[in-house]
Amino acid sequence: MSGLTDDDLHLFNEGTHYRLYQRLGAHPGADGTRFALWAPNAERIEVLGDWNYWQGGDWLAPRGSSGLWEGRAVHAAPGHRYKFRIHARGGEVLDKADPFAAAAETPPATASIIWTPQHAWRDAAWMARRAGGGRLDAPWSIYEVHLGSWMREHGDHGEPLGYRALGERLAEHVGRLGFTHVELMPVLAHPFYGSWGYQVTGYFAPTGRYGTPDDLMAMIDTLHQAGIGVIVDWVPAHFPTDAHGLGRFDGTHLFEHADPRRGFHPDWTSYIFNYARHEVRAFLISSALCWLDRYHVDALRVDGVASMLYRDYSRKDGEWVPDVDGSNHDRDAIGFLQQMNRAVYAAHPDVQTIAEESTAWGGVSRPPEHGGLGFGMKWDLGWMHDTLDYLRRDPVHRRWHHEQLTFRSLYADNENFVLPLSHDEVVHGKGSLLGKMPGDDWQRHANLRLLYGYQWGLPGKKLLFMGGELAVPGEWNHDGVLAWGQADLPRPAGMLAWVRDLNAIYRRYGALHRKDCTPGGLEWLLADDREHSTLAWARWGGPDDAPVVIACNFTPVPRHGLRIGAPRAGRWREVLSSDAEVYGGSGVGNLGAVEASAEPWHGRPASLTLTVPPLGCVYLVHEPAEGAAP
Repeated sequence: MSGLTDDDLHLFNEGTHYRLYQRLGAHPGADGTRFALWAPNAERIEVLGDWNYWQGGDWLAPRGSSGLWEGRAVHAAPGHRYKFRIHARGGEVLDKADPFAAAAETPPATASIIWTPQHAWRDAAWMARRAGGGRLDAPWSIYEVHLGSWMREHGDHGEPLGYRALGERLAEHVGRLGFTHVELMPVLAHPFYGSWGYQVTGYFAPTGRYGTPDDLMAMIDTLHQAGIGVIVDWVPAHFPTDAHGLGRFDGTHLFEHADPRRGFHPDWTSYIFNYARHEVRAFLISSALCWLDRYHVDALRVDGVASMLYRDYSRKDGEWVPDVDGSNHDRDAIGFLQQMNRAVYAAHPDVQTIAEESTAWGGVSRPPEHGGLGFGMKWDLGWMHDTLDYLRRDPVHRRWHHEQLTFRSLYADNENFVLPLSHDEVVHGKGSLLGKMPGDDWQRHANLRLLYGYQWGLPGKKLLFMGGELAVPGEWNHDGVLAWGQADLPRPAGMLAWVRDLNAIYRRYGALHRKDCTPGGLEWLLADDREHSTLAWARWGGPDDAPVVIACNFTPVPRHGLRIGAPRAGRWREVLSSDAEVYGGSGVGNLGAVEASAEPWHGRPASLTLTVPPLGCVYLVHEPAEGAAP
């Protein structure tokens, strides 16, 4: 491969070179391997690797004043391990992994690996049609996965599955349950397994714990061929302090801020990127595009956005530096996120970026030209906290907290939301989702089915962490594995069936997804019945979509004869009841359908009289008279 051009140097220093992974790092060819590195404080740089017995001697040369170095090792070939030995000005010598490495050793080893792709992609049909499936008016039902603890070869103590086997088994499980996407907790190279991947050292290399980069490509390819999209967690908010990593890379604070009030994260004991530096922006944006280009990833979920936006995030007075305008906002990080999103959507208009942003920051999923950050979607963590806090309560007390269910209506149209029940809710002593529910075992399972029915019925994309579909009783342990041996027991099997059928209904009826991110997708039919802790609402889609009515009862007492206003008269078919016996319920329902009378009620043109089961929900779809519009 040819060396760095003047254009490469200019665009890199300008911060607008978005394919740096194609130019920096290690690039094998017929005459050895070309290496290129950014280290402006270096006095000399040599490459140590398997081919020179880790003795060095393959030197890089500086490229003018750009801070970039370049050289060729004629004996270096794919599969060889290597590091850069940086002789910094002032005499310090540092051995560093390649920030642009395409592959890395499996921890605790820390070297980079020269790699060239061999995988032949077979997902052309998926890539050609993914723009439609990735739209905001398409159904998004996301299954979040930690690969190391999802499934193993021989139970709890077996070896983790490799990427290829994981792809096959995930495609079968996720496909059977009807999820549209798999979200992978970070698969970027990370030294500490217990960080779950959120302490990244290799921004262009997948972790080697489950195989090679080609193996990961094969896994994603398998999921695509099964009609399942892939979301990867991406972590531009911070990076770990491991000696071989990015910190003090050339003897200076190159990637991170020098001032610890801006450059060190007190919660995660990690470094924070210097987003004001053009080269750092180019590095991170190139990483984002690498996962989209090289690995055919369909969406990036960006971790820790709130920690980037606020200079005082998790800091006390005196521990942070105000911005130039005196505020606690980080203008550098804001500008970076806007630039990143512009670059991603310009290169791949058929993908999405999703922000994990936990505050009320305005415009997270609005275009930068309108003052937004430019993400496609945002996690609704407020909904998650309110809902789980409400459902933890004994049903006798829920009437006093009814607003936790209805408050979301005040802001639901402000962003393009994902409703997450993620890994963060089932760790650090929080217990499992099932464990949060009050009552006896039957009531806990009924409450959990009700939670999912409520979640799937609201506007917003859906996310469920692995194990939620099995109603696992204990909290997630990254060193363990899901209790697959119990999946055939009645209650886990009932929950699996419930999640499967929720996904099927969500995908089948446009009213349940078409306006997930558009005003007018929800119409309250019964919002103020706090005395009985019941709710009812209609979901609307496009003009050809039949409306869907959802009614929920958050008490263990069945509600017979519940009268609500209906958007239309005629037959409403009950397509789901969380209390059906097949799901583990008691069989209370509406005998398959309800006829709405033409008598107006609560300002609606018709009225429905329903039975809503204990700790349950029902979904009803309007069936027009023969020859009438939906």
